[in-house]
Amino acid sequence: MLLFAFAAFAFQTLTLRAATLENTIYLDLKDGRVVIELWPDVAPKHVERIKTLARQKFYDGIVFHRVIDGFMAQTGDPTGTGMGGSSLPDLPAEFNSAFHVEGTLSMARSSSPDSANSQFFICFAPAPFLDGQYTAWGKVIEGMELVHRIKKGDSNQNGSVDNPDKIIQMRVAADVEKKSKPKAEPKAKK
Repeated sequence: MLLFAFAAFAFQTLTLRAATLENTIYLDLKDGRVVIELWPDVAPKHVERIKTLARQKFYDGIVFHRVIDGFMAQTGDPTGTGMGGSSLPDLPAEFNSAFHVEGTLSMARSSSPDSANSQFFICFAPAPFLDGQYTAWGKVIEGMELVHRIKKGDSNQNGSVDNPDKIIQMRVAADVEKKSKPKAEPKAKK
């Protein structure tokens, strides 16, 4: 009976870990890896979009085009101008009750609430004026010190960055961990 209980616990733990890895992003920056917890319960469409684009390797090499010290770092525009996005359609807003605090990830958008596409930002500090106005979809759970090292922009130019830092790569953790597992050795024939 004890063995059965242990086996059930181990299965639940592995299932939970797989679900957790499916809702975790690895964001690799010049100084190392940032681990991001996704919030599919508060912004399901936005989380799905981020995962889709990460799986397409859309974010790899994209710059942090707008970085305002003490506020946030914005990325996700393939043109690097703040005007671009993916070829996918814009998303309807999923404003929620999550707070914009240090490490919160949220979608960037135009003045239209339903214009989020691929651009997002990471908060350096609390920004309560964004609460309920932008779709928050995740939070940095490891590596916030690396986010703080992203090259800052010119405050006189709305955070525009000369020679900006880039996303090295952005991946869904479940995909990375699946690839890194050693394959079982084939059984020798008798």
